[in-house]
Amino acid sequence: MKTVSSTEFRSHASALLSEVENGEVVVVLRHGKPVAEIAPVSDAAQRSPSWRHPGPRLVVRGGGLAAAIIKERERERVF
Repeated sequence: MKTVSSTEFRSHASALLSEVENGEVVVVLRHGKPVAEIAPVSDAAQRSPSWRHPGPRLVVRGGGLAAAIIKERERERVF
């Protein structure tokens, strides 16, 4: 793990990113405190973004989901 100041990171960003590509982890400091950690992307993160994974299917017994939503909205209008 390599630690650099934010000024040093700005001056040498390209070289530091090349090091990250080669597996190095870079911690950026501002006023002596860590503010960012730059690490190589993991294989899992490169595969596909999370928004592309299928979500859970919603199922309502006794009818379709749209009908259940309409029914609920009608009940809310009464009050």
